Amino acid sequence: MNQSFTFHLPTKVHFGFGKIDVLRDLPFQASRAFIVTDKGVLNAGLLEGIINQLESTGISYEVYSDVEPDPSVETVDRAAHVFKESQCDLIISVGGGSPIDTAKGIRVVAGNGGSIRDYAGNNIVKEPSNIPLIAIPTTSGTGSEVTIFAVFSDWEENRKVTVVSPFLSPDLSIVDPELTMTAPASITAASGFDAFAHAAETFVSKAAQPTSDALALSAMKTAHKYLRRAVLDGTDIEARTKMAEASLLAGIAFNQSYLGLAHAIGSAISGHAHVSHGVAIGLLLPRVMEFNLETSIERYQDIGRVLFEDNKLSKRSIAEKVLEEVRQLRNDVLLPARLRDVNVKEDQLEGIAHDSIKSGMWKFNPREASVEEIQQLLATIF
Repeated sequence: MNQSFTFHLPTKVHFGFGKIDVLRDLPFQASRAFIVTDKGVLNAGLLEGIINQLESTGISYEVYSDVEPDPSVETVDRAAHVFKESQCDLIISVGGGSPIDTAKGIRVVAGNGGSIRDYAGNNIVKEPSNIPLIAIPTTSGTGSEVTIFAVFSDWEENRKVTVVSPFLSPDLSIVDPELTMTAPASITAASGFDAFAHAAETFVSKAAQPTSDALALSAMKTAHKYLRRAVLDGTDIEARTKMAEASLLAGIAFNQSYLGLAHAIGSAISGHAHVSHGVAIGLLLPRVMEFNLETSIERYQDIGRVLFEDNKLSKRSIAEKVLEEVRQLRNDVLLPARLRDVNVKEDQLEGIAHDSIKSGMWKFNPREASVEEIQQLLATIF
């Protein structure tokens, strides 16, 4: 754990039921909003309240809803062109991680030119944008509403393009749990388990620090308690609110201290086999935590103290109990447990392993993992 650290959260967050009404009093001037979303959000009617708020303040709007899951670089570049043609001066992203990341990419390309491919890597985006960005999540999982990351799919190269910069963060995030109530159980499960994974990997990250530790432990405790309820009954207001809280806290945590091997491999799996991100993380996290056990046993004991009331077991027993509980949580929310179950092919494992170490997150995993070890790990869950 770092004893010297910096903490920065550039995004102002409004959290709570009905918080969407803060759109009536924006902290910046705008006349026309570019709403970035997807067909699921559009068809669920979730834009209605947002549009009503905008109209009440005299802000016109244009809706761009052609965002697909795991959005491609072509989608971002195309949407940035539409944004510039529309003469909008504000971007509002409404949805899960895909629309929010797309909106981040739109702002980069619209303000700096080129393609979003040109900004892959760390801190290539070096200046703040003069285009305000508001993020309004409709799922509880990615934490993208507060992060400095955006991930896109390059299907020509079968890889993920990750853009990292403090200037990617939204200016304003409105986390209104009411907007998550219509998310189906499968999305609730995958996104919610991803939120738990964000916290779990951040807590054992080589860049962990006291602020991220506190946020990550709180997020894990909350997700562990409420994810099953949110999946079982999407109308459970308390469970939806607490999962929105867990997702937000986990996002703030990994914004500071980064992730690990599960997310490094998960990115490669999504690139090679088009597996959705949350599902890939569900497949990987229990096995990656097992891989990290020997280097993280004391950290797992700390997790166990938060998750369980019975802490009279030995250090190793508590750590092993944490592993069992993470696996059980994944199974209870009905996420797949085998790569073959999501159409990953055995002959893809070697390429996935090689691409896993290209992810920046690989470097923050508490235990070093070679290509050969990653391939062996994948074989055990194939």
